Amino acid sequence: MIVYGAKELADAMRTVRKNTVQVAEDIPEEQYDFVAAAGTRSVRSQLAHIAWGPALYYDVHRDKHLSTFQGYDFGALMASAAAYEGKARTKAELIALLKSEGEAFAAWVEGLTPAFLNETFTDGMGQHPKTRFENLLGAKEHEMHHRAQLMLLQRMVGVVPHLTRERQARAAARAAAAAAARQ
Repeated sequence: MIVYGAKELADAMRTVRKNTVQVAEDIPEEQYDFVAAAGTRSVRSQLAHIAWGPALYYDVHRDKHLSTFQGYDFGALMASAAAYEGKARTKAELIALLKSEGEAFAAWVEGLTPAFLNETFTDGMGQHPKTRFENLLGAKEHEMHHRAQLMLLQRMVGVVPHLTRERQARAAARAAAAAAARQ
């Protein structure tokens, strides 16, 4: 039997955050205000949005321990996110936030019990029950979604993403080994 629980989810979140931090480190600070198109987030705002992301999950699961989204004030949550994202921060401050907030969230998730993770809650109409585990998995998916956007922004500002660089290095090493074996 395969068991994927709190520890595995926390470890996966740490891996995702490590890759996000690498992207943040690779983009030059002078490109942090780059916006790909009108109405989209800048690099700086996108990174702040990712750092803020756990706030929703804390509010729903830790602080309010909701059993339904019926009546949940998403408008207040979005206003909180906008205020957080709009605060002026340097590259170093954003990277520090990504690291500290990511680790704090992963540590919290790692400590969750199977009973808590198996609790269900419903959508805004009181339907479609999901487990807390399923919803918390969404935190990782949300960050990966925004990191993919950041990787495209990297390309647009002339930076090859680290995962691409690593893949290219492995391919070059395989090619060199194959060439050496033929000699």
